[in-house]
Amino acid sequence: GTKGSGTTPWSRAGDGRLTLKGAVREILATEMLEALGLTTSRTLSVIETGEPLYRGDEPSPTRSAVLVRLNHSHVRYGSFQRQAYLKDEAALARLVDYALRHFAPAAQGPCPAAALLDHAVTTGSRLAAQFMAAGFVHGVLNTDNINITGESFDYGPWRFTPSWDPDFTAAYFDHHGLYSFGRQAEALQWNVYQLAGALRLIAPLEDLKPPLEAFPARYQAALMAALFARLGIAPRNADDDAALVKAIETALVTSGINPDRFWFDWRRGTRRGASPADETYASDAFAAFRAIIPAYAAAPPTHPYWADAAPCTMLIDEVEALWAPIAETDDWAPLHAKVAAIRRMGEAMRA
Repeated sequence: GTKGSGTTPWSRAGDGRLTLKGAVREILATEMLEALGLTTSRTLSVIETGEPLYRGDEPSPTRSAVLVRLNHSHVRYGSFQRQAYLKDEAALARLVDYALRHFAPAAQGPCPAAALLDHAVTTGSRLAAQFMAAGFVHGVLNTDNINITGESFDYGPWRFTPSWDPDFTAAYFDHHGLYSFGRQAEALQWNVYQLAGALRLIAPLEDLKPPLEAFPARYQAALMAALFARLGIAPRNADDDAALVKAIETALVTSGINPDRFWFDWRRGTRRGASPADETYASDAFAAFRAIIPAYAAAPPTHPYWADAAPCTMLIDEVEALWAPIAETDDWAPLHAKVAAIRRMGEAMRA
């Protein structure tokens, strides 16, 4: 699909255009999340259109673009809500069958709507967990921005959190923290409840309740898997694994350390060389973590990335620094260099 190609018959307020800066930001978000192993859309291309755009949150007039996005699907939770709003049972049933056939063929059960909802609970809880492990705040998690495949997409006011702060927000308009870092699982759970509400048109409530009730447990399992993957370690047993996750979260919240630094320094559960955070790792905040992690230690990573002085990150100041040469002198070299660095990190994560 495209982003920034203008209005459609279904457009609300706005001109349907995309600023070039917004397109560059989406390149950076999709590249970084893909490298970190998230289920995300990809950016195929960006075409500058030459139209001046006026935006309240950017110096204007600003440059415009059309972005070509790759997804496995563009069917959103809101697509089901629309059919429910229109009370079109036949169309809703067809959409459910289409989604099951093309995006969730393994989902089985006597009630197709419940089978699809169960799939959505699994993919939605997984996405929320992946956001946490990545230290990523999407910014706008409404039903128009949640894909039935569980792929993250449509990156507007996103940010990576500089610390493990549950209250950290990405969008300047999110005054109440609705989509804050620590509430993203809550937001995804709300979304699957809205999907269930739409599916009530064609399915009984008793068939839809079990998947909804499974969300918290699936999220906790997905969070553990995502955190362990980020650390590059294997699970051991339920009690020890839960204790390690608690120790990690406590250490990150209490110390205020940048999460990217932590994941980088402790890859495979072992320390390699000196780090600017060594004093923090020796503090009381990390006492429980230090006691548990030796049991999980694996062979140190061998990719050269892990010998770098610092991790590859994507904090807001870096985003602005990459945009500045494009805006000022049309110099894209720093952006291309950053994309190459991100992909190198991705190779190291997969090695």
